[in-house]
Amino acid sequence: MFYHHFQVVLQEVPGEVSLCFSISGCPLRCKGCHSPFLWKEGSGSELTSKDYQKYLDQYAGLASCVLFMGGEWHPGALVRYLKQAQELGYRTCLYTGADRVSPDILEHLTYIKTGNWDKALGGLDSPTTNQVFREVRTNKLLNHLFISK
Repeated sequence: MFYHHFQVVLQEVPGEVSLCFSISGCPLRCKGCHSPFLWKEGSGSELTSKDYQKYLDQYAGLASCVLFMGGEWHPGALVRYLKQAQELGYRTCLYTGADRVSPDILEHLTYIKTGNWDKALGGLDSPTTNQVFREVRTNKLLNHLFISK
Protein backbone atom coordinates (compact mmCIF):
# COMPACT_ATOMS: atom_id res chain seq x y z
CA MET A 1 0.00 0.00 0.00
CA PHE A 2 1.39 3.39 -1.00
CA TYR A 3 0.57 6.79 0.42
CA HIS A 4 1.02 10.07 -1.35
CA HIS A 5 1.32 12.22 1.76
CA PHE A 6 0.83 12.35 5.50
CA GLN A 7 -0.73 15.27 7.40
CA VAL A 8 -2.02 16.08 10.85
CA VAL A 9 -5.59 17.32 10.27
CA LEU A 10 -8.16 18.93 12.53
CA GLN A 11 -11.40 19.17 10.51
CA GLU A 12 -11.88 15.82 8.77
CA VAL A 13 -12.94 14.00 11.96
CA PRO A 14 -14.79 16.41 14.28
CA GLY A 15 -13.41 16.52 17.80
CA GLU A 16 -10.28 14.59 16.84
CA VAL A 17 -6.70 15.44 15.97
CA SER A 18 -6.12 12.97 13.16
CA LEU A 19 -3.06 11.47 11.51
CA CYS A 20 -4.13 11.43 7.86
CA PHE A 21 -2.70 9.08 5.23
CA SER A 22 -3.76 9.69 1.62
CA ILE A 23 -3.55 6.31 -0.10
CA SER A 24 -2.77 6.08 -3.80
CA GLY A 25 -4.35 3.75 -6.33
CA CYS A 26 -7.97 4.84 -5.94
CA PRO A 27 -10.07 2.92 -8.47
CA LEU A 28 -13.21 5.07 -8.01
CA ARG A 29 -12.13 8.10 -10.06
CA CYS A 30 -15.02 10.31 -8.95
CA LYS A 31 -15.82 13.12 -11.37
CA GLY A 32 -14.49 16.38 -9.89
CA CYS A 33 -12.17 14.56 -7.46
CA HIS A 34 -9.95 17.01 -5.56
CA SER A 35 -7.06 14.51 -5.55
CA PRO A 36 -6.80 12.83 -8.98
CA PHE A 37 -3.09 12.32 -8.33
CA LEU A 38 -4.21 9.56 -5.92
CA TRP A 39 -5.64 7.52 -8.80
CA LYS A 40 -2.24 6.19 -9.86
CA GLU A 41 -1.39 2.95 -8.09
CA GLY A 42 2.06 3.01 -6.51
CA SER A 43 2.52 6.77 -6.49
CA GLY A 44 4.07 8.26 -3.38
CA SER A 45 5.91 6.12 -0.84
CA GLU A 46 5.26 2.63 0.42
CA LEU A 47 3.61 2.68 3.82
CA THR A 48 5.70 0.17 5.71
CA SER A 49 4.71 -1.12 9.13
CA LYS A 50 7.92 0.36 10.55
CA ASP A 51 7.27 3.86 9.13
CA TYR A 52 3.62 3.72 10.19
CA GLN A 53 4.64 2.78 13.73
CA LYS A 54 7.03 5.76 13.80
CA TYR A 55 4.12 8.12 13.05
CA LEU A 56 1.93 6.47 15.69
CA ASP A 57 4.70 6.73 18.30
CA GLN A 58 5.67 10.29 17.35
CA TYR A 59 2.12 11.60 17.83
CA ALA A 60 1.10 9.43 20.80
CA GLY A 61 -0.70 11.63 23.33
CA LEU A 62 -1.03 14.45 20.78
CA ALA A 63 -3.29 12.91 18.14
CA SER A 64 -6.39 10.87 18.89
CA CYS A 65 -7.39 9.33 15.55
CA VAL A 66 -5.85 7.76 12.46
CA LEU A 67 -7.59 8.63 9.19
CA PHE A 68 -7.14 6.86 5.89
CA MET A 69 -8.20 8.73 2.77
CA GLY A 70 -8.93 5.60 0.78
CA GLY A 71 -7.12 2.30 0.97
CA GLU A 72 -10.13 0.00 1.13
CA TRP A 73 -8.89 -1.52 -2.15
CA HIS A 74 -6.04 -2.98 -0.02
CA PRO A 75 -8.26 -4.60 2.65
CA GLY A 76 -5.62 -6.80 4.26
CA ALA A 77 -3.09 -4.00 4.70
CA LEU A 78 -5.74 -1.49 5.77
CA VAL A 79 -7.09 -3.80 8.48
CA ARG A 80 -3.56 -4.44 9.77
CA TYR A 81 -2.92 -0.69 10.05
CA LEU A 82 -6.28 -0.02 11.68
CA LYS A 83 -5.62 -2.74 14.28
CA GLN A 84 -2.13 -1.37 14.91
CA ALA A 85 -3.59 2.08 15.63
CA GLN A 86 -6.37 0.69 17.83
CA GLU A 87 -3.89 -1.28 19.92
CA LEU A 88 -2.26 2.04 20.82
CA GLY A 89 -5.57 3.66 21.75
CA TYR A 90 -6.18 5.63 18.56
CA ARG A 91 -9.67 5.93 17.13
CA THR A 92 -9.85 5.14 13.41
CA CYS A 93 -11.58 6.59 10.37
CA LEU A 94 -11.88 5.87 6.66
CA TYR A 95 -12.91 8.34 3.98
CA THR A 96 -14.15 6.51 0.89
CA GLY A 97 -16.07 7.52 -2.20
CA ALA A 98 -17.76 4.12 -2.16
CA ASP A 99 -21.19 3.65 -0.61
CA ARG A 100 -20.03 0.77 1.60
CA VAL A 101 -16.97 -1.21 2.60
CA SER A 102 -16.47 -4.78 3.72
CA PRO A 103 -17.52 -5.80 7.24
CA ASP A 104 -13.89 -6.84 7.89
CA ILE A 105 -12.83 -3.20 7.52
CA LEU A 106 -15.87 -1.74 9.30
CA GLU A 107 -15.09 -3.88 12.34
CA HIS A 108 -11.93 -1.83 12.90
CA LEU A 109 -13.33 1.66 12.30
CA THR A 110 -14.60 4.23 14.76
CA TYR A 111 -15.87 6.53 11.98
CA ILE A 112 -16.52 6.25 8.26
CA LYS A 113 -17.29 8.76 5.51
CA THR A 114 -18.97 7.19 2.49
CA GLY A 115 -20.25 8.56 -0.80
CA ASN A 116 -18.63 9.87 -3.93
CA TRP A 117 -17.96 13.55 -4.54
CA ASP A 118 -20.78 15.26 -6.41
CA LYS A 119 -20.07 18.95 -7.02
CA ALA A 120 -23.77 19.78 -7.38
CA LEU A 121 -24.52 18.31 -3.94
CA GLY A 122 -21.39 19.50 -2.13
CA GLY A 123 -19.30 17.87 0.56
CA LEU A 124 -19.94 17.12 4.21
CA ASP A 125 -20.35 20.83 4.97
CA SER A 126 -23.40 21.01 2.66
CA PRO A 127 -26.92 20.15 3.82
CA THR A 128 -27.60 18.68 0.34
CA THR A 129 -24.60 16.33 0.25
CA ASN A 130 -24.88 12.69 -0.74
CA GLN A 131 -21.90 11.92 1.51
CA VAL A 132 -22.45 10.36 4.92
CA PHE A 133 -20.22 10.57 8.01
CA ARG A 134 -21.11 8.02 10.70
CA GLU A 135 -19.92 6.64 13.98
CA VAL A 136 -19.62 2.95 13.09
CA ARG A 137 -20.51 1.31 16.43
CA THR A 138 -23.80 3.19 16.84
CA ASN A 139 -24.42 3.90 13.13
CA LYS A 140 -25.12 7.48 14.26
CA LEU A 141 -25.16 10.06 11.47
CA LEU A 142 -22.72 12.89 12.29
CA ASN A 143 -23.02 15.11 9.19
CA HIS A 144 -24.42 17.93 11.33
CA LEU A 145 -20.96 18.38 12.88
CA PHE A 146 -19.63 19.71 9.55
CA ILE A 147 -22.33 22.28 8.86
CA SER A 148 -21.68 25.83 10.07
CA LYS A 149 -24.47 27.38 12.09
